[in-house]
Amino acid sequence: MKNFFNLFYKNLFLTNRLFTSLGCCVVLFMLLFFFPWLGIIPELVFYSFLFLVLIDGLMLYRTKKGIFAKRHAPERLSNSDDNELGIYIENWYPFNINAGIIDEIPFQFQKRDVWFKTNLKPRQRKVINYVLRPTKRGEYEFGLIRVFVQSPLGLIRRRYNFNQVETLPVYPSFLQMRKYELMAISNHLTEIGVKKIRRLGHSMEFEQVKNYVQGDDYRTINWKATARAGNLMTNNYTDEKSQHVYCIIEKSRAMKMPFEGLSLLDYAINASLVLSNVALLKEDKAGLITIGEKLGAIVPADKRSTQINKILEVLYKEKTRYLETNMELLYSTVRRVIKQRSLVVFFTNYESMSALQRQLPFLRRIAKFHLLLVVFFENTELRKVSEQPAEDVEGIYIKTIAEKFAYDKKLIVKELAKYNIQSILSTPQNLTVNTINRYLELKARQKI
Repeated sequence: MKNFFNLFYKNLFLTNRLFTSLGCCVVLFMLLFFFPWLGIIPELVFYSFLFLVLIDGLMLYRTKKGIFAKRHAPERLSNSDDNELGIYIENWYPFNINAGIIDEIPFQFQKRDVWFKTNLKPRQRKVINYVLRPTKRGEYEFGLIRVFVQSPLGLIRRRYNFNQVETLPVYPSFLQMRKYELMAISNHLTEIGVKKIRRLGHSMEFEQVKNYVQGDDYRTINWKATARAGNLMTNNYTDEKSQHVYCIIEKSRAMKMPFEGLSLLDYAINASLVLSNVALLKEDKAGLITIGEKLGAIVPADKRSTQINKILEVLYKEKTRYLETNMELLYSTVRRVIKQRSLVVFFTNYESMSALQRQLPFLRRIAKFHLLLVVFFENTELRKVSEQPAEDVEGIYIKTIAEKFAYDKKLIVKELAKYNIQSILSTPQNLTVNTINRYLELKARQKI
């Protein structure tokens, strides 16, 4: 009997259905103690168990390749967006199976619970979809796909490894860019917060002379053409095109601050990508400059169909620097690269008035030649602290400091307005919408 129990415990791990609890073992021991003549029953149970394990093993291992699995992934992932991936699995066994699937996703996600369960009939195919949301740009390496298969007996499992090691790049949020593009084409931008801006006055770009129709502005009637044609004729104007829109992204340590997993630099990159695409849809020319303690990338303004891909490739490689931005270098670069009056959108971050004062002389010089729009971030964490009630002296002190920093942000907006510099103070999550709204407003008011 001692040999029987030793052998039984050694094989206990092979099943998750028979004798899975200590209570069952205790009951079996008591029965054998009080009824010794039942000793033959455990031997019968044990050999029956071995026979079932043998049958289960033959069912799983008789087929050389009983299962097939493959990962369906896009060529590249979109940063800060939900990217859908899928695992295709097919059952080649002649019986139903229970499958557990592990996909070895990149370590950047820090997820160890990517485990999927499914049931498959013979020759049945399934696609298991799941979502990943990256928060950093760069290369993400996927590992093996491991499938653990059980037969209907469920006594043992067979593991299959599918070598599908692949590296996928994570680009700036091109899914967000496409969403705004589709909304613009279908004229539904208001659904995502982009305002309709009423055009003030007339554009200076003449298009054609056409017949007057009811609703046309009387001020556009062309009296000379009316006299020649004998019918009322009006001048038709169109939006001015081929205007230059440059996004300048600062890469200093001030842009390293995180918010909901993304750095402020990533928010600025996503917003500049969408703004450049909207400018191209408006038939303007989009360009890009990145700057840190030294000059980064330069993409001259253009409106070719390949321009957005150039900007996307450049933004993919940008990283935060840890030194102060060289504003003198930025000013000389703007004067050298941007030859005509343009809309210059400068993505940066100021936490205090002293930070602005260091850069203000160079911003004023840029504003003399271009329409400068400074975009910086509202510190939402400080706002939460300032809104919480203080319960003790320390709480009052912390709340006062938070309110002081929030007030400095508003002072920065007023200081920039004194020198005719446009500005946007935005929360990170609303940065893209607020930037597009301001671009459309400036274009409607013919500021560019």
